Amino acid sequence: MSTDNSDKRSSDPRGWQAKPVKEPNVCVLVGHSIEAITSAVVLASLGQCVHLYADKVLLAQQIQQYGFEHHLQALWQMYEQQQVIISKSLPANADTLITRYEAADHNETNAQSTVTLYWLFLDSIKSAWTEDGWIRAFNQSHQQALPVIMSGIEELGAVSALSERLQRAWVYYVPFVFLQDGDAYNSMLNPALWLLGEKTANSSQHLDVLNPLMQHARAAHHADIATIEFARSSIMAMLATRVSFMNEMSRLADSQQVDISQVSRIMGLDQRVGSSYLQAGWGFGGNTLPSELQQLQQSSQARSLDMPLLESVIHINEDQKELIFRKFWQYFDGFIDNKTVMIWGGSYKAGSGRTSGSAIHPLLALLWSYNIRTLVYSDKAQHELTVLYGQQPLLELVTQPYQHLAEAQAIFIISWSPRDQLDIGKINQYAMPIFDAQNAMSRSQIAALVGSYMGIGRAK
Repeated sequence: MSTDNSDKRSSDPRGWQAKPVKEPNVCVLVGHSIEAITSAVVLASLGQCVHLYADKVLLAQQIQQYGFEHHLQALWQMYEQQQVIISKSLPANADTLITRYEAADHNETNAQSTVTLYWLFLDSIKSAWTEDGWIRAFNQSHQQALPVIMSGIEELGAVSALSERLQRAWVYYVPFVFLQDGDAYNSMLNPALWLLGEKTANSSQHLDVLNPLMQHARAAHHADIATIEFARSSIMAMLATRVSFMNEMSRLADSQQVDISQVSRIMGLDQRVGSSYLQAGWGFGGNTLPSELQQLQQSSQARSLDMPLLESVIHINEDQKELIFRKFWQYFDGFIDNKTVMIWGGSYKAGSGRTSGSAIHPLLALLWSYNIRTLVYSDKAQHELTVLYGQQPLLELVTQPYQHLAEAQAIFIISWSPRDQLDIGKINQYAMPIFDAQNAMSRSQIAALVGSYMGIGRAK
């Protein structure tokens, strides 16, 4: 007689069979973005079981791209091994996903997990599911009491409109204004600012699994979804405006022989101004600020509204990325063909491994147009630069910042972590000019240089 234990039921000596024990309830997340990955790890750390549905290829690429997030990556691997996080292939439509958990709810003998909330990362699902399709699936679901969270950067009012189309009361919007690239896990576990958009006012008690995040936030605010969307976009636009304002002032500082870094510190002493986002440099990159400004542009254009300040912020930021090259060109009076330069850093900010929107891209393109050999040291962004430019003969990625310095005629600094002390002695062995697009060097370091120094709004 065949004995099949695949249903994992145990036989009692008295002849009856015990019911299977259900798996723990889970949070179902849909998306492959860093926000989705971070949320999965944080929820697992809070004792939740997580089923993450994503395009497996894109998910693997994202995890590899964020390899510089060592803590997050280690926790992800551990929770996957423990099956606290289970990543699954994204089904072709939302109906298939929802049906799996409805079946578990309606069949007590089914050893499946029961979903407690759905968290949809809108940026990730756009290419996989049609908007009408996933909304219809959720509206036809029998699980109308379950909360649905949405996250992502959309045009103003878009998430609010989606929430109105969802025929359920417990719909929420969580913008990731708190996420810090390079420290994603800790910045979500202890958010600086927690914003929650609610379709139904004063209903956050239905998100009890997120209570620890709300309680640990240094500041928090709940409001209707449209207001939270507008607040998210306004915060990001203000940060971008501050950066572009300081970069515009840095050009005037150059003409007045004033150090913009000292001016920034003085401005920060005024409580009305504050000290954040006042550092002049090559501008801002990454995904969040540029995406936010793009969505604001689309929102204003759709309503036939002119936003000249927003247009100026975008223009200044793009032009600023080429400023350090122009300083280089002027220093050598245009005689720059066939030189060799060293570039330190390639990511859009120190501590990150992403180069999206980084000044290194226009800089490399301009240097290569003059047949300039580029030696690039960028430990965290090296993989991404290899993927993007691995076939470029004028690019050589080096593993040490002072490697091959004897072959270079200039140094560019794009992103340098303040935790890594610059060795002025090694730099002075070659007395070459430094073009500091990040204003990474201190006044004492600049004073100790043998060669020339050109920063953004500050010169030797």
